[in-house]
Amino acid sequence: MERSISIESSVDHSVRDTVKAKASIKDYIMMTKPGITSSNVLGTLAGFMLAMGGSWFTTSSLWTLLWTVVGITLVISSGTTLNNVFDRDIDKYMERTQDRAITNGRISSRRATVLGIIFAILGEGILTLGVNPLAAILAFIGLFDYVVLYTAWSKRTTTLNTVIGGISGAMPLLTGYVAVTESLDIVAWTLFSFMFLWQTPHFLALAMRRVEEYRRVNIPMLPVVIGFKGTKRQILFYTAALVPVSLLLYYYQVVGALYLWVTGILGIIYLALAVKGVFIKEEKDIQWANIMFRYSIIYLTVIFLLLMVNAQ
Repeated sequence: MERSISIESSVDHSVRDTVKAKASIKDYIMMTKPGITSSNVLGTLAGFMLAMGGSWFTTSSLWTLLWTVVGITLVISSGTTLNNVFDRDIDKYMERTQDRAITNGRISSRRATVLGIIFAILGEGILTLGVNPLAAILAFIGLFDYVVLYTAWSKRTTTLNTVIGGISGAMPLLTGYVAVTESLDIVAWTLFSFMFLWQTPHFLALAMRRVEEYRRVNIPMLPVVIGFKGTKRQILFYTAALVPVSLLLYYYQVVGALYLWVTGILGIIYLALAVKGVFIKEEKDIQWANIMFRYSIIYLTVIFLLLMVNAQ
């Protein structure tokens, strides 16, 4: 599956780092991808609340929650900012990213890099001193995976980029959990497995929606390299693995019956949609990918909320 692709021929690397216009506060906020950051922070909150097991907050645990949220927000913002820096040469050729402030020079890549590093140092420092060292280590692993292994390396070289990037996507939920437990027990590994498996069908559905943009800049996303038919089989494989893993938390008795029933029903629907995709006609592939992408977000958000309200 792995291949090396040069984008030298199709991408102009002469992106100018000079500031063309004054950046607004909104530009700096958007540079951190607030949508992605907030959804990951929601996962961190879900992991934290699950580890609390329905017990009441104390002054100490409230402070731990505060430092966890602040620290992970800064670390995630570091990763998203540095991702913007690395991808500034291809972002201008993609519809959804072409107006980013770094791409257009409103924020120089040097300034963004400095800010990204500062976010990382502050976030790691807060997690280490205000939460616990294990939470800081997990957050750093997620940051390294997202910036170095995914963005700087695998995104442009291999169709396995989605799988490699899935490690970083699993870390916020795991970090929230260990912020309380300070250990990697079987529940922690179940949370990691669940989030890791969720990433691939979610991002492959997105890649199908944006396949022409990825093809234009020679990014070897799976739909670009092997087409929709093979991609839909991969989505089905990961979804089939995801659903039973999501139910393991009930088996380990850390969530109640509400979680079991709702997550079970949502999982059956998700799996049925994935199976349907394998058999639909080619002209309906993009419509199906849109449905899969949106449903994956609803599925994950509801599960996060259930982890918060039905932990025991």
